[in-house]
Amino acid sequence: MAVQADRSRPWKIVTVGTVFVLIGGLGVGVAAAREGRSTPTVRCPSIVNALPDVPAEARQEVSHNLGQLNQQISDANRRLANSRRSRDPIFVENAILSPLEDKRLATIDLIATAIERGGERPSGLEKLAACTVRAATSSKPDPAKATGPLRSDFVNIRDVGRAPAPPARGNSASTGTFVARCGNNEEAHNNPDNHIVAPGVRNGAQHMHDYVGNLTTDGNSTDASLARGGTTCANNDRSAYFWPVLRVRNGQNGDDVNAPGGGRDGNVGQILEPDRVQLQFRGNPTSKVRAMPKFLRVITGDAKAVTNGNGNVKAAWTCSGFANRVTTKYPLCPQGSLVQRVLDFPSCWDGTNTDSANHRTHIVSPQRSGACPSGFKAVPQLRMTLTYDVPDGELFAVDAFPDQKHNPKTDHADFHNIMPKRLMDQVVNCINSGRRC
Repeated sequence: MAVQADRSRPWKIVTVGTVFVLIGGLGVGVAAAREGRSTPTVRCPSIVNALPDVPAEARQEVSHNLGQLNQQISDANRRLANSRRSRDPIFVENAILSPLEDKRLATIDLIATAIERGGERPSGLEKLAACTVRAATSSKPDPAKATGPLRSDFVNIRDVGRAPAPPARGNSASTGTFVARCGNNEEAHNNPDNHIVAPGVRNGAQHMHDYVGNLTTDGNSTDASLARGGTTCANNDRSAYFWPVLRVRNGQNGDDVNAPGGGRDGNVGQILEPDRVQLQFRGNPTSKVRAMPKFLRVITGDAKAVTNGNGNVKAAWTCSGFANRVTTKYPLCPQGSLVQRVLDFPSCWDGTNTDSANHRTHIVSPQRSGACPSGFKAVPQLRMTLTYDVPDGELFAVDAFPDQKHNPKTDHADFHNIMPKRLMDQVVNCINSGRRC
């Protein structure tokens, strides 16, 4: 259960399992330290770990500028990836690293000034402005990386206890639903990128994603590029919906066995196309919902749960016909029952930001009562339900980072809202009026 922060006190930017943490480990720049790159990547020192307690009145400005630092690194990575001279040290120094250092110095100064208004100015931050470039790695398919899942990662669905009852609905509950119809990825739109968490980085996820909605989504996607893209969704919904693929682990290789995000990163087996993808927007048990802002970015779950612990785990596995039995393990379903992944997204928005430095603090999950924490407002909650017809007797696993061993707890998903205003208004109206749309 999330613990509400005391907003009257200065706070420290730390990485713990609570929704009120400002930064969760991205201070070095998104994905700069991950392995398995096919191109050089920028690595910068962490500003987050060098900050003192931040006065309450400086939090928003500091958060914004920490996000700017990450964006600057992402832009530099994008330029590296798109340049033919990315391995020319003179070019990299003059065209990438030197301009990046100047931008970081200016942004670091803004952070220090914001903190100084409510306390003592931090010293020495400017020493963290300079960045380096990590050389490209070249890896061949490595069967040793294809570890997991373990036998203990599976459970018979009949052995799973019944899920707890949802929060009781109050008089102001928003009880309607809206289903976005975007297909099942019949287009086979797959790549190992993640433009939200690792923008501008090829193979930033080190595992393959399924996409529906926007047809252009990849590591270089931006608000503007997605707004111009085509879509698989009805009603001109150009939003990007994506999640790691599920594979049958039957000893037969997929087409990506030699590709980054596939066999090169330990993700082996044949990709299963979902039998059904349901994208349902739901209400809040204690209040009406307001519209999501255009370009809102939302993530759910933790792709690094084995390393990070259970603080952000949202994995929910079940079988069709057993909706009241939900587990964080891979479910073994009886004949005729299909494997299902249920991914509930955070739905309490801070009312201001469309993203945050750790991609979590601008939109958080409701409390156990169903109500949003103080300072947050309810928006439509996206629930992805992914249904798979896994062949009888076959083992399966979700794609994952190599060191996460395909643990089912690492299940996660991403959403980037590009709905037209008229459509978002329709979603809100359906939910608040109690209709099924």
